[in-house]
Amino acid sequence: MRKALQRRLLKRTTLIRETLSRKAAWSSYVIFALLSCGTSLSFASGSQCFGSTKKGSIQGAVQLPAQGENFIQYSQIARAAGRTYVHSVVRDIVVASYQQLATSHPDKVFKYAETGLAEGGLFKPHKTHQNGLSIDFMTPVTNAQGQSVNLPTLLTNRWGYDIEFNDNSQYKDLTIDYEAMAAHIVALHQQSKALGYDLWRVIFDPKLQPNLYKTSYASYLKENIQFSTKRSWVRHDEHYHVDFAVPCK
Repeated sequence: MRKALQRRLLKRTTLIRETLSRKAAWSSYVIFALLSCGTSLSFASGSQCFGSTKKGSIQGAVQLPAQGENFIQYSQIARAAGRTYVHSVVRDIVVASYQQLATSHPDKVFKYAETGLAEGGLFKPHKTHQNGLSIDFMTPVTNAQGQSVNLPTLLTNRWGYDIEFNDNSQYKDLTIDYEAMAAHIVALHQQSKALGYDLWRVIFDPKLQPNLYKTSYASYLKENIQFSTKRSWVRHDEHYHVDFAVPCK
């Protein structure tokens, strides 16, 4: 009877040891998994750009939202093709700027266009857009009734890039809405500064730029925004190109 009792005690001790061993192993696994997850989330939460807008790349790029309360993408096809990736900081700035405009200009709508590829690099037909810091925004317009509408971006007009405005800022029954455009550029700058960054430059047709200085944002634009005064290889009238000043390696 004494030997039977000893055997039962030995069996119970062994069982306890095995249970503790399994718990220790599971705890170690959980800790490792949490640390690994934390590391992955930390990496995924931020982008790292390399080089310049003309010769660069990016890691951890993110896509801009397809649409929001007052903005929309230029093409579902282009988005599916991976042509709307940006630096995570740029994404945050752009989204915040649209939120700002939803409050300050609730009657205005906006559309963004080409940005860049998930890993950056050559982005034809553009000469820049290579490191996640460049975005094309379609020019805000009003229709014949004075309502804020978006430019038509279709395959037949090369997603809007073939649209040409005349010297009176008109295309068919659409007219460039300089007040909305100026407000957007100001919002982009203000949201960039709020996050500790800046805008590097804005490219827009030099012949049409004077119209921006007829808006209520004229003084702010003159004091804070660097516009390119040289005509680019493409006109930049149906869209304005914005480069963000975010440090890269």
